[in-house]
Amino acid sequence: MSNNLSNKPHGRVVIRIGRHHLSFTTVADTEPQVNYEPYVMKSGVSVAANLREALKAAGYGRMGMNKALAMVDVPVLLTPVELFEETTMGDMYSHSFPRQEQEQVFYNVLPDLNAVAVFALNKDLKTVLDDNFSDLRLMVALTPVWRYLHKRSFTGARNKLYGYFHDQKLDIISFRQNRFKFYNQFETNRAHDALYFLLYVWKQLLLDAEHDELHLIGSVAADEQQWLIEQLHTYLQNVYEINAQADFGDMPVAGTQELPFDLRVLLAKGRV
Repeated sequence: MSNNLSNKPHGRVVIRIGRHHLSFTTVADTEPQVNYEPYVMKSGVSVAANLREALKAAGYGRMGMNKALAMVDVPVLLTPVELFEETTMGDMYSHSFPRQEQEQVFYNVLPDLNAVAVFALNKDLKTVLDDNFSDLRLMVALTPVWRYLHKRSFTGARNKLYGYFHDQKLDIISFRQNRFKFYNQFETNRAHDALYFLLYVWKQLLLDAEHDELHLIGSVAADEQQWLIEQLHTYLQNVYEINAQADFGDMPVAGTQELPFDLRVLLAKGRV
């Protein structure tokens, strides 16, 4: 099943789904008003069951809202467009990530990045979404960030490496022209681990410590962020923290810190 997002999600419920988080966002059609509602997930209960209860309480069906965009924060396999085959994507994904029997594999085509994002979703979770929304789109949660950073990569002549902290994870990303040069995700929210992963990838890509740039989005544990920046500066000359407020200007979602950065980019810029 392929899903391409081409516009800002007006008139559509945006559901951001991860292992430990669940949120609902709606955007008014007539004015730039964003309503963001995180849902406290019950421990020991499946994500699908949490979603079913959350949707029942929200009552989107009673309000006549039958359109949804599900941003899924799941492991993703990026495949070059020219090598992608729908008939073999399940096997390719299973070779890369442990896959459960109750999972179904989907994909998003990213033509501007010459890539296809392959991911898996629990079948019960997909059933809950289908039962509540007749018009459903699935999208890897990182997609807006990939496109946003890809555009930034063309600014200036220096090579750039990006680190995105979210949901106790670190995504490290780099581009070469209209393609991914590097992408990987690491499970950590600790500064020492992040320092190691960032410098290891920097070395692996043969980036220049005096000339090239490292850009960070989000932060590790609050009391460790300053330490991480100071340590990075001892090895790299050009280390920057991306400021969404400066990039998005007066848009209402720019300064809304409780929103994950990928959701802010989606709401502010749509397909970037």
